[in-house]
Order: sequence, then C-alpha cells, then structure tokens
Amino acid sequence: MSLISKRVTPLRRWPLLASLLSALLFMGGCANNDEEGEFSADSGEQQIYEEAQRYLNARNFDLSIRALQALESRYPFGRYAEQAQLELIYAHYGAYSPEAAIEAADRFIRLHPQHPNVDYAYYMKGLSTATASQDFLARFTPTDKTLRDTSFAKEAFAEFSQLVTRFPDSPYAADAKSRMVYLRNLLARNEIHVANYYFRRGAYLAAANRGRYVVENFQRTPAVGDGLAVMAQGYLILGMDDLAQNAIDTLVLNYPDHPAVTNGEFDTVYTQDGLQRSIINKLSFGLFDPPKPPQFDSRRGIS
Repeated sequence: MSLISKRVTPLRRWPLLASLLSALLFMGGCANNDEEGEFSADSGEQQIYEEAQRYLNARNFDLSIRALQALESRYPFGRYAEQAQLELIYAHYGAYSPEAAIEAADRFIRLHPQHPNVDYAYYMKGLSTATASQDFLARFTPTDKTLRDTSFAKEAFAEFSQLVTRFPDSPYAADAKSRMVYLRNLLARNEIHVANYYFRRGAYLAAANRGRYVVENFQRTPAVGDGLAVMAQGYLILGMDDLAQNAIDTLVLNYPDHPAVTNGEFDTVYTQDGLQRSIINKLSFGLFDPPKPPQFDSRRGIS
C-alpha cells in the first residue's frame, strides 16, 4: 500500500494531533522566549538596556519600547533610567505613535528640565507634533499637506521655536530652523487655499482678508504673491478700487512673473469695469461658459 493512500485511523489520529499541538506550543514558547527573554525576573539592568539598543538598531521599535519601559519600571533610579526615558521618545516616534512620543517628551522635560540632552526632547516633540495629524498612508503617498488640517503644524512651529529660543547652540537648532521655514510656508499656503474657498462661496471680503493676512504675517514666503493677487481680486469685486490698485501695483512690482500678471497688468475677468463675460456666455444668457470663480495658486500657474 502506498504511503499516499494510507489513512490515519481514529485511534492513531489523537496521538498525532497531540504531538503536533505540543510542537506548536514548543515553537511558540521559543518565539516568546526570543522576544521576551529580556523581561525575565533575573534580567539585569545592563542586559535589558543592551537588548533595547539591539532592537533600536534593528529598527524593531515595538520591542524596543517594551524593553525600555521594562528597564524604567524595574530600575527607576538606575544608571540607564534617564537615557531610557529619552530613547523611549524616539522609539515611539519610530513606531508611528506621535501622541505617545509627545507624551514621553513632555514627561522627560518635566522630570529633567536641566538635563544636558533635554534639547533633544524638545526637538523630538516638535517632530512628533508635526506628524501627529498624518495617517500611516499619508507618510508614504504624495499629498498636498497644505490642504490638510494645519493645527498640528502651528503647534510644531511653536515647539521648534521654543527649542531655538532656549537652546540656540543646540546641534538640533539648525534643523529646527529649516523645519520652521517649511512649516511657515505651509501655513501661508493654507491661508491661500482658504481664500480660494471663500471665492468659490462668494465671500469676497473674507477672501481679501485672508490674502491680507498672508501679506502681513508671512513675509518672505512663496505665498505672498498669491496673497497680493487675492487682495487685488477681492477688492476689485467689492468695488474698493483704491485698495485694489495698491495691491495690483505691489504685485506687479514685486512679482512681475505671477500668473495673474500679463504685460504688467492684472489679468482677470473680474475687473474694475465689472465682470467680463465671454460672447458665448452673453448670447446664451449666462447658460454656457460661465465665468469661473477666481482661484490663485502660483505653484500650479493658476490665476
């Protein structure tokens, strides 16, 4: 009889199942011991710390978090306790848990305000805050972050600003400054998106105010040109000709290549002489080819 056709009788099945179950349990126990061996009752402080470092170097952040938390709970006053608290911030950040990283950073700053590496806690808090609003997929897919909620960007800017102010000589200060520039540009661009939304809703004064806010509060950002164009357009529609002309003159002088500028003139269908409708729109009594709401985004050449 071939081995393939041989069947296991009911009497033979139970010992076989028992053997398989024992093997699975043994393998599971080995896996658990491999991952949790550092948490045994007789593990020493240095042993747990070295295991945590091994996990961090391997970018196994979940296990590094468990090891660092075990180290702190078992040896709260040991020689690695403060370092474990500091590295726990990074481990949470690497594990895509920005809220936990922020909490760990706040805790370290509160417990060790004079620690020589407390600037790192401020820096990591800023990084974690900047990514707190992002879901997992957003980290790896191209998205326009200026269209997302910017509340975390504002908080992150404040955190980086605190780091730069308190620790101007910190090795993390230069990177924090560059991130502040990025966040400031992001916040300015978001204001332009809001202004464009107000244009679509017909809230022209609100749109003009957003443009003015960008011009007054976000100088030296790429969005200033769009802010001036928003002001010019909003004031034109509202009939505030003097304010509109001031905005146009400033736009043409400082941003002659802006998409809304053609041959030194502000190019728009919403002029001081009113809405400029196409022939088709006039002949169809507004049914066809209606004027589109003003929209400004110099990054995409939109005006």
